[in-house]
Amino acid sequence: MNSIPISWYLVLSAGLFSLGLFGVLARKNAVAILLGIELMLNAVNLNLVTFWRYNNPAEMTGQVFAIIVFAVAAAEVAVGLALIISIYRNRNTVMADDIDLMKW
Repeated sequence: MNSIPISWYLVLSAGLFSLGLFGVLARKNAVAILLGIELMLNAVNLNLVTFWRYNNPAEMTGQVFAIIVFAVAAAEVAVGLALIISIYRNRNTVMADDIDLMKW
C-alpha cells in the first residue's frame, strides 16, 4: 500500500488551506486574493485524492471530483481575471479597498 500515513497528507492540506485563507483575508490586491482562493481549491483537491487513495482506490470517484474542482478553479480564474481587468480599466486600481462599485 502506501508508506506515508494519511495524517501527513491531511496536515499538508490543512496548511495549504490555512495559507490560502490567510492570503484571502490579509491581502488587499485582488490578484493576490484570487491566488489565495486557488491555493484553497488545491488543498481541497489534495483532500479528495487522499481520501480516494486510502478509502477506495478501485473506483475513480476521487479523481473525477478533483477534475471537477480543477474545472471550477479554471472558470473562477477566467471570470475573476476578466472582472479585475475590467475594474482596472475603469478605476486604474486592483486594490480591494478601492473597489466600491456596489456602494451607493
